[in-house]
Amino acid sequence: MIAHLKGILSATDIDHAVIDVGGVGYLVGASSRTLSAIGPVGEACMVHTEMLVAEDFIRLVGFATAAERDWFRLLTGVQGVGARVALAILSALEPADLSRAIAAQDKAMVARANGVGPKLAERIVRELKDRIGAVSIGTPGAVAPSGAGADAVSAMLNLGFRPAEANAAVAAAEEELGAGVTLDALVRLALRKAAK
Repeated sequence: MIAHLKGILSATDIDHAVIDVGGVGYLVGASSRTLSAIGPVGEACMVHTEMLVAEDFIRLVGFATAAERDWFRLLTGVQGVGARVALAILSALEPADLSRAIAAQDKAMVARANGVGPKLAERIVRELKDRIGAVSIGTPGAVAPSGAGADAVSAMLNLGFRPAEANAAVAAAEEELGAGVTLDALVRLALRKAAK
């Protein structure tokens, strides 16, 4: 899994950027918010990434912030929300605005994004209100895991754990194992802790 890319921004388009990392150009899908935040072409940049893998493609999606990446993961977990719709929502709403819209069940705010009709907006706010629970994603003061911890949380989210469960289990595993732990060991212990 590729967690982030750091290199030179060599080109941008309406829905993607090309980042040159050591002479290799990575095509990275992105929201308009990320594209405007990562800087001018020719300058150094860094994006958090999510790798999408299917039978017929492998695709990277990039984000200016870890909070935006975390919301992308939550959004694509909702039935009917693919990468394109999730990026449209993240282009229309900042993570903090999206968090407020979900908490307030404001489907009209979510429906402002291109490609999101009233029924899909209602499903998004209903499903995510249950899934985000006490986790404060994208809001000031939230402490997001980084490095192996972030990758372990991502692995657990992909296995179907709720964000609050994944964060708690990984935090407990990190505390027990200490710094410098491998991703493999961290995920194994986090899975045992989540099963208790």
